[in-house]
Amino acid sequence: MTSPSSRGPTSGEILDGRHVLPLRVYYEDTDAAGIVYYANWLRFLERGRTELLRLLGQEHSALREERGVNWVVRRCTIEYRKPARLDDTVDVLTSCGELRGASLEMHQEVRRGGDVLVEAQLLVACMSPNGRPTRLPAGMRSALAQVADSNPPRSRHIQV
Repeated sequence: MTSPSSRGPTSGEILDGRHVLPLRVYYEDTDAAGIVYYANWLRFLERGRTELLRLLGQEHSALREERGVNWVVRRCTIEYRKPARLDDTVDVLTSCGELRGASLEMHQEVRRGGDVLVEAQLLVACMSPNGRPTRLPAGMRSALAQVADSNPPRSRHIQV
């Protein structure tokens, strides 16, 4: 039998064309009122994007070390709908919209059961070590196809 610590943390799974990462709300995530502090939602969303890449075999560390690619958030629009509280379990759902040469749109939600707590639309870009845009790595497009919207918007502006 495997002990819980030997299984390691989860990278979530892909369900119905979206990456799903379950997270628990810890004391450190909350404010004095016991609800998730607004800036900590960004950390949850980052974990969702990071674990999606890891599940697809595209870890941040390998992309940086082997290909010289760094991921940066160029734009983020976030809407806070409902609070989450200490000890709640939430799911971070991540999918991709339009993929361009050096950037892609990502759509994320955080849910508790059937309730949408937070929605975010992001534009994420690939940067070289010298801070210049660089093309999405080879194989990244096909890997991200597992979580790509079938009809992404063709606009350079994130639609809310």
